[in-house]
Amino acid sequence: MSRVTLTVTDHIAHVQLNRPEKRNAVDPEMIEALIATGEEVAGSNARAVVLSGAGEGFCAGIDIGSLGAMIGQDMKQVIMPRTHGGGTTNRWQEIAMIWHRLEIPVIAALHGVCFGAGLQIALGADIRIAAPDTRLAVMEMKWGIVPDMGGMVLLPRLVRSDVLRRLVYTAMPIDAVQAERWGLVTELSETPLEAAQNLARNIAGKSPKAIRAAKALIAVAEEGQAGDILMEESRLQAKLIGTAEQMEVVAAQFAKRAPVFE
Repeated sequence: MSRVTLTVTDHIAHVQLNRPEKRNAVDPEMIEALIATGEEVAGSNARAVVLSGAGEGFCAGIDIGSLGAMIGQDMKQVIMPRTHGGGTTNRWQEIAMIWHRLEIPVIAALHGVCFGAGLQIALGADIRIAAPDTRLAVMEMKWGIVPDMGGMVLLPRLVRSDVLRRLVYTAMPIDAVQAERWGLVTELSETPLEAAQNLARNIAGKSPKAIRAAKALIAVAEEGQAGDILMEESRLQAKLIGTAEQMEVVAAQFAKRAPVFE
């Protein structure tokens, strides 16, 4: 059975971690499947992505058996080579960063547990919608290691430094209500998958070029200097205004209908 399933319907890609008997714990097969699926989504006609987990939880973290199998290897040779992401990531980091780098919005629907590797995968999404009783944890300290799957790129953008340190130092799970207060979760829903799918439909109905431009612009805004951000605003806007796609959005607004995109 495939570790990850993918369906693309009405320009929405649904990516589901599919190892429910292990609460979607990440093993080498799931790592390869997540990377391959992310690459497939990038080449598809999807305009938004919903990321979820099958069964009782989103993801329980790394498969400890897989971690144990690495003991005795030269870890510098295993971890240090930059094999993915244009020479920026190893394969463990890529399973989170591939979603962060996608040109289209990614929405994670969280339930049950979202620990360790699972949390870092969810951090790669633009938006996280969680059931109130979801438990989340930066779990690596429990095993005497540090977050190393993209978490240190993504977490500081979401939470304060003191919150980050508490999460990392203690490995203590928190519920989604607390996670929302701290900025780790975007919003709560009793039906997070349904909420994520509804949001994805909303996004997929917007101008595809404008949505991609918005995601690219936000990435610049999060890290760039003011002058660079202002220039990027103008550059991207100049590429959108007056195009056939933008004119269709305007026409649809005046006609009070849904826009139709090629």
